[in-house]
Amino acid sequence: MPFSTQTAHQISSNIFINKSFEFPAPAKINLFLHIVGQREDGYHNLETLFQFINHSDTLTLTVTENSNINLLTPIAGVKNEDNLIVKAARLLKNKTNASLGVEISINKILPMGGGLGGGSSNAATILVALNTLWQCDLSLDELAELGLSLGADVPIFVHGFSAFAQGVGEKLTAIEPLESWYLITKPECSISTQQVFTAKDLPRNTKHLPSTAFKNKDFMTNEFHNDCQTLVIKDYPEVAKLLAWLVEYAPSRMTGTGASVFSRFSSQEEAQALQAKLPQGISSFVAQGLNKSPLCSAVESLSLNK
Repeated sequence: MPFSTQTAHQISSNIFINKSFEFPAPAKINLFLHIVGQREDGYHNLETLFQFINHSDTLTLTVTENSNINLLTPIAGVKNEDNLIVKAARLLKNKTNASLGVEISINKILPMGGGLGGGSSNAATILVALNTLWQCDLSLDELAELGLSLGADVPIFVHGFSAFAQGVGEKLTAIEPLESWYLITKPECSISTQQVFTAKDLPRNTKHLPSTAFKNKDFMTNEFHNDCQTLVIKDYPEVAKLLAWLVEYAPSRMTGTGASVFSRFSSQEEAQALQAKLPQGISSFVAQGLNKSPLCSAVESLSLNK
């Protein structure tokens, strides 16, 4: 559906111009990750359960009357034009012919190569936030479709609810797992998602889950797993060693393609107690699972105050 360029009147009536707003870009964990096949285009068909956690990068956006997209806080080792933050803003601008611009800064606390979805979450936050700030009026489905071209995990962050995901990650069914407490740990290594999914010995034939798979189930049992984990612990002894240590204390599993591992607890205090015992050289934080993304609340609040 074509969109016309914003008129001068529309720009002048935009109440967000020259104001700064903060938006969270939360992390996610994959409670399980099954690879059920590989498609002819090389992508993989997945079955996975996403849940958000209350640990986020923070993006500050200032709407400008000029059309420039400026990232004020470049990420070391990543060219601005390759950054998903900039790509997402340009994608939305090209889709809607938006005439406004934006200045963006990020307080980045989510690790790169950690399997927590930081880059995808950053992109989704840009799409959702600028859709409101630029008054583009795209639906969440339209934003998710745009986001899918940037990464398979972007749609889950756009929609903002915990979900069972199928396909490459774009077919979502809302699920509400327990909002448990997690100790998230990461050894001193980063893992390339592309490297994992192109590995010859990655399992690709896990059976599809039945429709009853989610009724009163504990997702940390052997019925569910992460198909990437076996490959990663073979190639990354740091991850193997960390997992072997953690499972002695709590149900633990790698998230995404790693290298981060989550351990589940019933209380914040229990998670913090194990955090205090962690071996040297392991980065960590404690967070609670969330079935609604904090980004949703931030945008809803902004819309109500227009």
